Amino acid sequence: QTVDTLKSGSRDIRVTGIVTTMFATVDVIRKAIALKANFIIAHEPTFYNHFDDTQWLTNDPVYQYKADLLTKHNIAVWRNHDYIHRLVSDGVRAGVMDKLKWTKYATSANSNVVELPQTTLGELIIQLKQRLGISTLRYTGHLTEPCSKILLMPGASGGRSQISAIAKVKPDVLVCGELAEWETAEYVRDARAKGDQLGLVVLGHVASEEPGSAFLAEWLTEKVKSV
Repeated sequence: QTVDTLKSGSRDIRVTGIVTTMFATVDVIRKAIALKANFIIAHEPTFYNHFDDTQWLTNDPVYQYKADLLTKHNIAVWRNHDYIHRLVSDGVRAGVMDKLKWTKYATSANSNVVELPQTTLGELIIQLKQRLGISTLRYTGHLTEPCSKILLMPGASGGRSQISAIAKVKPDVLVCGELAEWETAEYVRDARAKGDQLGLVVLGHVASEEPGSAFLAEWLTEKVKSV
């Protein structure tokens, strides 16, 4: 049931260069063409749904343009979603931890819980924006609230997963990529009404996982040699 399959191109092409990215967007494809790279490794779907089912897009002009561009330049796109998340430690989380300079604060080698030096929610938000290069984000809580124990859940792990982790870890703040507003956000609202000091920071899906593509680029540099 893995989604880590070829979305375009052939396994038999001779690779001239590799591009790692969150999404194989038209702009990224054009960049790959300019770099004379014909292998794109993308973390997320290429054709707008989790399994990259394209039957419903057959007559869509945007899909056709993108597919034709890939075919014309003989570019292979492979999704690396399940594999990188199953690395120990999770490759995406490792990339994010490194970008945030939080690795040394992780409670264990493969943990998404970090114990930061005492700070405030406002200072945490400034740190996240600066280190991840985010201009805007969304949060719940008072900026002056103290926090130290952070539950970091990049991407979109789903409401049940996020809520279960909050209940188990009891963090000061959940920092996530995205959420369904009628799930985790409402749970946090009710927890705060109950009297819990629980903050929430929503970074955005791409912002929260993009460092994973940098992690993969470094991994490939070590493992794959030019010939």
